[in-house]
Amino acid sequence: MENENFETFAIRTQTERTQFDEHSTPLYLTSSFIFQDAEDMRASFAEEKPKNLYSRFSNPNVTEFTDKIVKMEGAEAGYAFATGMAAIYSTFATLLNAGDHIVSCQSVFGSTHTLFTKYFPKWNIETTYFKAEDVENVEKYIQPNTKILYLETPTNPAIEVLDLEFFGKIAKKHNLIFIVDNCFATPYLQQPIKYGADVVVHSATKLIDGQGRVLGGVAVGREDLIREIYLFARNTGPAMSPFNAWVLSKSLETLAIRVEKHCENALKVAEFLESHPNVELTKYPFLPSHPSYEVAKKQMKLGGNIVAFEIKGGIEGGRNFLDKIKMCSLSANLGDTRTIVTHPASTTHSKLSDEERNEVGITAGLVRCSVGLENVDDIIADLKQALD
Repeated sequence: MENENFETFAIRTQTERTQFDEHSTPLYLTSSFIFQDAEDMRASFAEEKPKNLYSRFSNPNVTEFTDKIVKMEGAEAGYAFATGMAAIYSTFATLLNAGDHIVSCQSVFGSTHTLFTKYFPKWNIETTYFKAEDVENVEKYIQPNTKILYLETPTNPAIEVLDLEFFGKIAKKHNLIFIVDNCFATPYLQQPIKYGADVVVHSATKLIDGQGRVLGGVAVGREDLIREIYLFARNTGPAMSPFNAWVLSKSLETLAIRVEKHCENALKVAEFLESHPNVELTKYPFLPSHPSYEVAKKQMKLGGNIVAFEIKGGIEGGRNFLDKIKMCSLSANLGDTRTIVTHPASTTHSKLSDEERNEVGITAGLVRCSVGLENVDDIIADLKQALD
């Protein structure tokens, strides 16, 4: 496409029109595709010609969605999955062998942490965590068998911001595969490939959908790595459904304008929370008080829609706050049009010990707020009455 402006290709990247000359891409709800003759079938399966064979491998709707993310992230290729965790698991399962080692930031999504600590050790794959405040020493965790350097930034739910340029250089120096979960930022705010990431993963369920409707995941990056991920997924079956891909591709048409408004609201919410007497600490990448404010300004266009804050009164303070919320939703999702508040210590991370929670940056009174698109005065009013 001649015009490479983000908003334009988010809207104008489309499948070829059919004989019906539709303006908007239709749904391709088909499990399989037909061939003209034996030679067409042979050449297609031999991958001598690009053709959809079966919707577990590829589908026009899924291809359109994936092509958009590939462009947005500045990647070479991509593959879309049923969920964000399917994208993360398939990426690791493809690229790791028994005996390999991962170096990862400590604050990671709960299910990713479970993969690292419960399932990968079964296959003799170990993970070493480093803390956000200890990044300068990260090289001491790299072993001869280290294969992958993995980051979330901003992290979930501690909202730590990690310097992509710094880690990109370390990955290159040690010949590691650098994988970044870019879910909280979206490709509109941040493109890790610019800083040396080899693979970028997303839960498309979050801001990419943006309306809490469908599940999806995607991995994009270096063509040789994505080719291997595709072959793994083609044989193991975590494919995105055509319907979800169609919804998500439509969502990308409004990603830029939605994320701009999310970030505008989130900054105002963060400023309010920082000034409230019942809040001990507020973390938001574009607050000057954030420990990595300068890094956030360097690599992110805006601060994202997630604000973390510490309520006075520990776990009971957090539960009390949730009980007083009137408008905002109590949910474990994020990146929705509707503002969502979650208290990890009493819900998503309640099965962890206090020590384990503290290890991943989840303190007793921590609340994660996914700031939505309602009028920001109404969001702040609800938070205020619950905090007062």
